[in-house]
Amino acid sequence: MMTQKPNRSLAVLAYVIPIVGPALALLFDRKNVFALYHACQGLMVTMLAVFLPVLWLVVSWAIAWVPMAGPTLGAASFTIVVAAIVLAFALAVAGVVNVIGERMAPLFLVGRRGERLFVRLYPEPVVESSS
Repeated sequence: MMTQKPNRSLAVLAYVIPIVGPALALLFDRKNVFALYHACQGLMVTMLAVFLPVLWLVVSWAIAWVPMAGPTLGAASFTIVVAAIVLAFALAVAGVVNVIGERMAPLFLVGRRGERLFVRLYPEPVVESSS
C-alpha cells in the first residue's frame, strides 16, 4: 500500500476560505485522507460561525416580543455571537497550525463532529505510517 503525501495547500484552504475551501478539498482531492480530514474540520468551524448567529437571530426575534426585557436580552445575548465568531477564528488558526504540523487532531468543541463526518465520507480505516 502506497502512502499518500498530505495535500497541505487544500487543507489550509479548508480553514482560510470558509465555505469554498472545504468544497474545493471535497471536490478535487477526495482520495487524500489528510485534505479530506481537514476539510471536514473546516466545515464544522464554518457551521459554528454561520449557525450560531442564525440561532441567535431566531431566538432574539422570538424574545423581542416580550415587553421591556425582550429587546434588552436580545441585544445583550449578541455577545454570544461575538464570542462564537472569535472562537471560530481561533479554531481556524488552530486548524492551520495542525495542517502545518501535518497533524490530524480534532479541534476543540467541533472536532468530534468533524471526525464523524470524515468517517462517513472516507469509510476505509486510516492507518498511520511508521516513518
